[in-house]
Amino acid sequence: MDNRKQIFLMLNILIIIFSVFCVYGADNTAEVKYPGLFNSALRLTVPSSMPSGELLSSGKLKITKAQLDAEIKKSSASLQEQFKKNEFFVLEQMAISQLLMSEAKTWAESKKIDIKGSNDNEITNKYLTDLTSNVTVSAEEAKQFYESNPEMFGGIKFLEIQSQLKDYLLKNKKQSFAEEHINNVGKRVTIKINDAWAKIQYAKAIDNPVAKALRSGKPSFVNFGADGCVPCDMMAPIREEIKKEYAGKLNVVFINVREDQIMGARYGVSSIPIQVFYDNNGKEVYRHTGFWAKDKLVEKIGELGVKK
Repeated sequence: MDNRKQIFLMLNILIIIFSVFCVYGADNTAEVKYPGLFNSALRLTVPSSMPSGELLSSGKLKITKAQLDAEIKKSSASLQEQFKKNEFFVLEQMAISQLLMSEAKTWAESKKIDIKGSNDNEITNKYLTDLTSNVTVSAEEAKQFYESNPEMFGGIKFLEIQSQLKDYLLKNKKQSFAEEHINNVGKRVTIKINDAWAKIQYAKAIDNPVAKALRSGKPSFVNFGADGCVPCDMMAPIREEIKKEYAGKLNVVFINVREDQIMGARYGVSSIPIQVFYDNNGKEVYRHTGFWAKDKLVEKIGELGVKK
């Protein structure tokens, strides 16, 4: 093959690679086109033209609008109303469940593990347990957490609580590891989302206090909690003071997750209270779980570049 033919062949290969990247590259994902619509596994889906009634596809997996509606109808009347405003959240949970189940079956087959008689949840749990089996928590990590959160322990000495604290941190660390694995499923398989449907859902998704704050161009402090939760109630007066002192400079938002469970789930709230900080581009930069004293809050706000 002469040099001209080699050059021509290489150019064709580069054109093909470039075309594939344009279709499936990072700049053509739901995360970029519809920021905040999907916060976990589906953020890397590729918005595409799809047949009417089809919402999502990935290999053999297909989820339709009829299947989505049927899933919503399984919930209580109060949750159905929340789900109808957040259909994309339900779709995400359906897709995660099925994609993760597919991975779990592949894992079981590769490990020659007999899964006959096991239900989907049991198979998935075995897979995630194996996936996180090497996750550990050191005594140093436990000590650091203890010293950073003295208000959580009421004066109990570290050595008295070390074992229980390591168990607590290990559980959270394994959960975080598993969540990260699930959230990156879009890097392992190609997932397509119905673009026309996603556009409609995006308009609904940004119509809430958190999304509006994150799109304001100002840093935000979002407190997730619930009335009647003791540490949440302790945060309430501090939050109001922060709101007054930083008026016009910092968005301060409270979400009652008992009244709006979907909002809590959308923003990854697994325990309360949680304080989440976002920069002026709406990007999460820090979150803290549990009661937090005002001086610590003010210190973190200062790190965002916000002054009174």
